[in-house]
Amino acid sequence: MSDTLPSLILRRRPGHSLERPFYTDDAVYRADLDMIFARHWIFVGQEPDVPQPGDVMALHIGEAPVLILRDDDGGVRAFHNVCRHRGAQLVPEGKGGVGNLVCRYHTWTYGLDGKLLFADHMGDGFEAACHGLKPVALRSVAGLLFVCLADDPPTDFDDMAAVMEPYLRPHALAETKIARQIDLVEQGNWKLTMENNRECYHCAGCHPELTVPLFAYGFGFAPGQMDEAELAQATRYDELVRGSHARWEQQGLPSRLVDRLTGRATGFRTERLPLDQAGESHTTDTRAACRRLLGQLTDAKLGGLSFWTQPNSWHHFMGDHAVTFCALPLDTDRTLLRTTWLVHKDAVEGVDYDPTNLTAVWEATNRQDADLVAIAQAGVRSPAYEPGPYSPHTEGLVEQFCEWYLERMAAGLRG
Repeated sequence: MSDTLPSLILRRRPGHSLERPFYTDDAVYRADLDMIFARHWIFVGQEPDVPQPGDVMALHIGEAPVLILRDDDGGVRAFHNVCRHRGAQLVPEGKGGVGNLVCRYHTWTYGLDGKLLFADHMGDGFEAACHGLKPVALRSVAGLLFVCLADDPPTDFDDMAAVMEPYLRPHALAETKIARQIDLVEQGNWKLTMENNRECYHCAGCHPELTVPLFAYGFGFAPGQMDEAELAQATRYDELVRGSHARWEQQGLPSRLVDRLTGRATGFRTERLPLDQAGESHTTDTRAACRRLLGQLTDAKLGGLSFWTQPNSWHHFMGDHAVTFCALPLDTDRTLLRTTWLVHKDAVEGVDYDPTNLTAVWEATNRQDADLVAIAQAGVRSPAYEPGPYSPHTEGLVEQFCEWYLERMAAGLRG
């Protein structure tokens, strides 16, 4: 890297994309793993990923293998997925079920509470109590699971949880099941994946399926560039949002915008917005994809509640189902995007929902976004690339993501 990371941070031009090394340089990527993914709360999944005692999910956060499990008491725990003997990875990547955690190398055996239960041939002086699995900080926010690899996780997570739990609780995520989960590897730096998500400037031209239930004015608009009819439409949209918020909040559904994406370690944003046409769900016909609504909800026409977290997730919650997104870096120019569709735990596939209809919008959108991320990565590698200006009307959340990222990288360097 010809430029040092501090100099790249200092000379970043607000309102413009980041310089080339932020997306292409291996040293910057390693700094991202250290200062972002090893020190902040990272979204990794939801409680239905491990629905029963003994269920285990293993994944990597950067180079750190982590396992999430449901213990015998029904609680969810997280541990470093590393045997305390000679470091072998205990559980292979993916999901499974266990009675105990047994290392395949030398059969060291751990309980679901992480305690070492069996280690043969270790001698009289060996203390099993000193060799339990190393825990990883884990928090559930109304069923969404976040972990932090740091010894001292950011304490402002409590503030996010206090704000978000009333928004999420009516959707009863802990009482859902996974209807489908798809992993997609995008050929781009993780920041390009996140930047692409944080704007809908490209939506009208790139996402025909996604835009069916969305109002065009929800993408952002420039009042100075609109004629009288367009301004009237934008005004009607603002009135619709205000009226919908008032109606939903009377029903006990918090809906108004909360924007705390920058100036804090645990950045987040949420808002419930109306959907177009039938107004029920993110489907190609805008109607509910699942007849069994979430939790105790009785009305499918509840718009879409969006929830964004820094650095790696975004989510959409409707009356009939929820969709969560987890982005994890694989290397400098590859990112894992895991998408999960959740329905009521008692919903019956083929009776209450058609999985093809349930997933159609976001399967198509994810493929389209993966193509966009790939061409963005190819472009930023060019010597001709230089940071370009963001649209002040449609790319404000991209700017906030970059602001947060640079704030946290600078804080990490100071630390």
